[in-house]
Amino acid sequence: MEEFHFSIEESTEGLRIDKCISELVDSLSRSYIQKIIKEGAVSVNGSPVKVSYKVKLYDEIVFFVPDAVEPDVCPENIPLDILYEDADVVVINKPKGMVVHPASGHYSGTLVNALLYHCHDSLSGINGCLRPGIVHRIDKDTTGSLLVCKTDAAHKVIARQLKKHSVTRCYRAICHGVLAKDKGTIDRPIGRSGKDRKKMAVVEEGGKRAVTHYKVLQRFEKYTYIECTLETGRTHQIRVHMASIGHPILGDPLYSQMNSPFKLEGQTLHAKTLGFIQPRTKEYIEVDAPLPQYFQHLLEIL
Repeated sequence: MEEFHFSIEESTEGLRIDKCISELVDSLSRSYIQKIIKEGAVSVNGSPVKVSYKVKLYDEIVFFVPDAVEPDVCPENIPLDILYEDADVVVINKPKGMVVHPASGHYSGTLVNALLYHCHDSLSGINGCLRPGIVHRIDKDTTGSLLVCKTDAAHKVIARQLKKHSVTRCYRAICHGVLAKDKGTIDRPIGRSGKDRKKMAVVEEGGKRAVTHYKVLQRFEKYTYIECTLETGRTHQIRVHMASIGHPILGDPLYSQMNSPFKLEGQTLHAKTLGFIQPRTKEYIEVDAPLPQYFQHLLEIL
C-alpha cells in the first residue's frame, strides 16, 4: 500500500480536490481518484471530504492507494497484431469492434483479456484489476495503435507524457462533406453533453480544452479523406470536433446525423501513427499502423 501526503500551496489552491490530486499524482486516473474520495479514503486535515471540496491553502491531504490486485478478468487466447514490443511497453494494432477493457456487458473478448494471455503477469497494475496495462484507450470501433504498459514504472512515465501532450497521435479519417481549407485547427473545449450523458459535446463553459489539427489528404465528391493530429486527448475528441464544424466522421453512430450509403460498423477512424519516448532508454519510438482492409477498400470505392 502506498501513502500520499500533500500540503496545499498557492498553485493548487481553490481546485476541486479530485482535480488537485490528479495534478499532483499523474499516475492515477481522475475516475479512480473520485472513487476513493467517495469511499471516504481521502482525508483533508484529518477528516474525509466530498468530491466537490475545494482545497484551501495549507490543507493537509492524506490518502492510501492499495497495492494492485490480481485481475479478476480471465486471460483469453485472442490473436494480437503487435506493432512494437519491449520489456516496458507493447503497441497493439487494435481491430474494429474490440473493446479495450472489461466493463458492464463486456467481460470477455476485450483487449485486456488478450493482453493477460500474451503478457501473463507483465502488465502495470496502476489502473486497477479491470484495466491492467491500459494507460490510454481508443473507442470500440476505432482501429489502430494503442500503447500498453507492462510495468508501473513505465505506466507513470507514459502517463506524464500523455498529460504533457508530448505523445504523437495521428489519425486517419473520412468525413462527410468536402472541406474547403487544406488544413485547419479546431480549438474548442469538450465536456459531457447536457442533453445525452452518453455523448460528449463542445462545452464552452466547464469543458476541458481540446485541440485537433486536421489536414486534407484527398477530396471526393461528397467526402474528404483527412489526417487528424491530437494536441490533447479528450474522449471522442476527433469525432466531436469534426461534427462541430459540420463534417462528422463517416459511419459515426453517435455524432453524425447523415446517412451513409456504405455498410460500415461504426466510424471510419484509424489511429495510424503513435510516437512516444521509451520510458527506460529515453529513445523516441514511432509506430505506424497500416490502414485496415475495410478502410482501404472504401477509399478505392470513393
